[in-house]
Amino acid sequence: MRRIVEIALCGVMAALVCVTTLLIQVPIPPTRGYINVGDAMIMVSALAFGPLVGGFAGGVGSALADILGGWAHWAPFTLLIKGIEGVLAGLIVRRGGSKNYMLLLAWAVGCGEMVLGYLTVEALLYGVGPALVEAPGNLIQMLAGGVVGIPVAVAVKRRMRIQ
Repeated sequence: MRRIVEIALCGVMAALVCVTTLLIQVPIPPTRGYINVGDAMIMVSALAFGPLVGGFAGGVGSALADILGGWAHWAPFTLLIKGIEGVLAGLIVRRGGSKNYMLLLAWAVGCGEMVLGYLTVEALLYGVGPALVEAPGNLIQMLAGGVVGIPVAVAVKRRMRIQ
């Protein structure tokens, strides 16, 4: 039964990541990327449900948003970067528990990987200058991921008793 619930959660959370990513998009012309609030839902997925759901929802949901939002050239990179983000955050919480400092560490490591991942890909594709132009946008996404994602994840985890 646990496996069926996990599969269902992967699908539902990937859809929610996709929708929240598409909800608000602020384009960054030098790299043809955009700022979004999808990282908040990736954090909810990872912190509330663990690395499998966090990784799947983060990677697939965000890549699907790239495809549907007209940013398909970013989808392969997003699949990898956001998938790793969710896995890292989920693993940290799974190993360390839901103490406040562990939630903050999971957020910092997961979203920090996202910032560094996009910075690396953008530098390789467009050069260091444009990558640095987009870095503040990714830091804003990181901040939103923590400010919104952590409290929502805590509330969801308290309410849902998944066995």
